[in-house]
Parts: sequence; C-alpha cells; structure tokens
Amino acid sequence: MTVLLDSWAWVEYWRGGRGAAKAASFIEGDEDALVSAVNLAELYHWVLLHYDEATAEVRREAVESRCFIIPLDAEVAVSSARIKKAEKLALADSIVLATGRARGATVVSGDPDLKGKDGVTYIGI
Repeated sequence: MTVLLDSWAWVEYWRGGRGAAKAASFIEGDEDALVSAVNLAELYHWVLLHYDEATAEVRREAVESRCFIIPLDAEVAVSSARIKKAEKLALADSIVLATGRARGATVVSGDPDLKGKDGVTYIGI
C-alpha cells in the first residue's frame, strides 16, 4: 500500500498528541510514503511557529527521508479545484486529496475535514 502522510499525521506525531501512536504506525511503517509539497510547506510553517528555523530544517529532512515529495502539477491543480468545489474543502486539503488520488495513495490524516472522504484513512480521535 502507498500512503500520503498528511500534515496532521506529522504534527500529531511530533507533538505526542492523542493520535501520535496511530500516526507513528504509518510514519515509522514500511509502506511506500508520499507527501504533497503543500504538506511540506504547512509542516515547515508549523515548526517555525512553534520552534525555530534549525528545528524546521531537521523536521524537513525527516519528512524528506521518509517520503517522496510530490510537487503540484497542472493536472492535480485542476483536480483539486474540482474537489474543492464538490466537497467543500479548504484548498490545501483539496490539493492533498487530489494528490493522493492521482498517485493511488491512501491519505492518512486525522483532519476532521477529511473524515469519511474517499481515499482517506482517518486516524483522528
């Protein structure tokens, strides 16, 4: 199975939240793992807000060593716009969902906005 690890999973893992063990099972697992470039931007920003740039670089390296980074291309951009309209999602969530679907990956997230969406393994509490 190929998984796309959403920002929610990484943040929960790093902060040791209630869903950290579920997130760890995928982050530390042996599935093929992807992350959208949008997720990388969200994660880097989150770490900058809570820590510092040195920590953000360490965390970026962790994500890049575990996951193949998927850039946003025209096909996924258009697909994400359709998903955003049809499913009433935020743009970043739409891009992540479109990226997962385009790559045949299951999106792993605990984001309540993604709960119950096709192609999502929900690990939230």
